[in-house]
Amino acid sequence: MPLHDLTADMLTRIRNALRNRSKTVLCVKNKLNLGVARVLTDEGYIKGFDLVEDGRQGLIRVDLKYGTRGEQIINEIQRVSRTGCRVYKGVDDLPKPLQGLGISIVSTSRGVMSDRKCREVNIGGEVVATVC
Repeated sequence: MPLHDLTADMLTRIRNALRNRSKTVLCVKNKLNLGVARVLTDEGYIKGFDLVEDGRQGLIRVDLKYGTRGEQIINEIQRVSRTGCRVYKGVDDLPKPLQGLGISIVSTSRGVMSDRKCREVNIGGEVVATVC
């Protein structure tokens, strides 16, 4: 079965792996998914990620992060901009999940970055996902 929205699939795989208390999860590799994984690593929501060759386009192995008592670091991760309805926001209109305690992942002309980084460089773009 072909996948049309690889980023939504990645976020769903992460969400399901967190519910199962998995240590790692494999996701399909593309530029947007690499950017999302990089932002999640930079913001401290996941431990890190590795690239795995599978003879096709490749996979991303995401190492999930849990608290000291085993609690989830990512409580909620949602896709905002979808294939049928893209959501573009200017720098002043970028969402602040949980009044700034969470992050929005934004795809800009300068690459994928968090909403905090977008405000620093004063650039808007397509809101890919929100993480709380």
